[in-house]
Formats: sequence, C-alpha cells, structure tokens
Amino acid sequence: DAGHGGVDRGGVPGQRVGEKQLTLDVAQRLRTVLKARGYRVVMTRESDVFVPLGRRVAIANAQRGATFVSVHFNSGTRAGANGIETYYYRSDSATLAASIHRHVVAGAPTENRGIRRRGYYVLRRTSIPGVLVECCFLTNSYEASYVLSASYRQKLAEEIARGIRREPPPRTRPLAAESAVSTEVLSQPLLGPDFVRAIRASRRTSKSSKSSRSSRSSSSRKKSSSSKSAKKSSSSSKKKTTSED
Repeated sequence: DAGHGGVDRGGVPGQRVGEKQLTLDVAQRLRTVLKARGYRVVMTRESDVFVPLGRRVAIANAQRGATFVSVHFNSGTRAGANGIETYYYRSDSATLAASIHRHVVAGAPTENRGIRRRGYYVLRRTSIPGVLVECCFLTNSYEASYVLSASYRQKLAEEIARGIRREPPPRTRPLAAESAVSTEVLSQPLLGPDFVRAIRASRRTSKSSKSSRSSRSSSSRKKSSSSKSAKKSSSSSKKKTTSED
C-alpha cells in the first residue's frame, strides 16, 4: 500500500519533498523484490491517483492469507524531528511489525523511534495482519537527502521485504524494545557495538580515576593527620622541658 496519492500529496503544508511519489516508488520496488522471491503482490495503487482509505481496506480484505504493508514517510512541524517508527493495531500484527521495524532500522542512518500500537483506519479495519511503516521524516533535510537517493529507496524496499519474510534479525543494530512490541516504545538512539564498547571503556576509566583520586585524598588526609600529631607531640615536649627548667 503506497501511502497518499493524487490530490493527497502527504506531509505538511509547505513541505518541499512530496511524500506520495516516494511511497509509490518504494512500494513498486518492494513488489519487485517480493515477486523475485515467489510472492504474489497486490498493489492498492500503481500510479499517482487518489485511493480512498475504504478502498484500500477493501483491496486488502479481498486477499486471503495475505499481509498488509502500508509504506509512508513521516513529517513534522519541527525540522529536527527524525527517526523511523512502525505502527500496528491487531495483536496478530505485533510480530510482523517488530520484524519489519527491526530490518528497516538496521539499514537506516537515523534513530529508532520504536513500535507503536495505533488505531489508524487502514490498520483497524483490515481483517488481515497489517503494518504501517514511517520510513523517516521528509521534513528533516538530512533524512530527506537519503530518501531522494534511488539506491536508498531500494535499500528500504529490500529491508521491508526481509521483515515480511521474517528473516533472522541483524546483529549490529538491535531493536532495544523487542521484548515489548505490544506496547508503545519511546524514542531510543541506535547504539552501534563500537560506540557501546567506547562508552563502557570510558566508564571504567572514570571509575578508575575516581578510585585513584579517592586513594590520593585518603593518603593526603593521613599525611595531614600524621603531621598534626607530630606537631602536637613536639609542642608537648617543649612544654615539658620548660616546666622541668
């Protein structure tokens, strides 16, 4: 399901990069990838036309034993908004949502905004497992620059296909909230293994430094205490000598 189309451009008013052309492009690429793997693919639209939500649902529900995947790109009034998020509604769609989200996030140079349960019309009214994936923010110039690349859109299509096929998850960019796919997940940055190792090393260095400072401080206090004790002893000795004289 290529989101939007025709008079429905998608996105927010004044948005420079239109959503409807990009969703169609990714959906068509996804169809090609899936067909090459033996899948039968039915499109809700194959050109720049407006297809009502009810019609999209009807097309989906006419397919038995199928999976509904709606391709979208996000937008926001805040230019800095970024990341990828995936939505589902039916409980039998949670695993599919997790699989697709995991793969799309693994192949994207942006943040993991998580998996969320939402009652969007096309998810609520379809009688088959359905997922809506927001591939990134077109209102974010950095993310938009990637999406305008045909090679990146091909990458998105391939990752969505891997998610549909439930291929083994990538090891380098895990979904942090994988164990809680049935609940809303807050935004979480993607941390690569090198970054994680660097953070751990930094923490160990910090602890070692603190321990060293603590040791030096303790030693300094002991020296100070010994010095004071020596002074008191010297003073006491002088007093005794004066008294004896």
